[in-house]
Amino acid sequence: MGSKDEGPEERTVESRKRLRELMEIQIQEYLANGGKIHEVPSNVVADPPKKPESNYGNRPI
Repeated sequence: MGSKDEGPEERTVESRKRLRELMEIQIQEYLANGGKIHEVPSNVVADPPKKPESNYGNRPI
């Protein structure tokens, strides 16, 4: 089947449809075996906040 490494010329409507169907089957199996799906709010990010950087005074004289 398709993979995320396939090039644009291999991506077709049919290949995407097969991937969606496979994913739906996997989701249903996961839920049937007691798995749960939790919705993550859209404002949540994985990257922690970064310390502010200052470039003031970094240039040589």
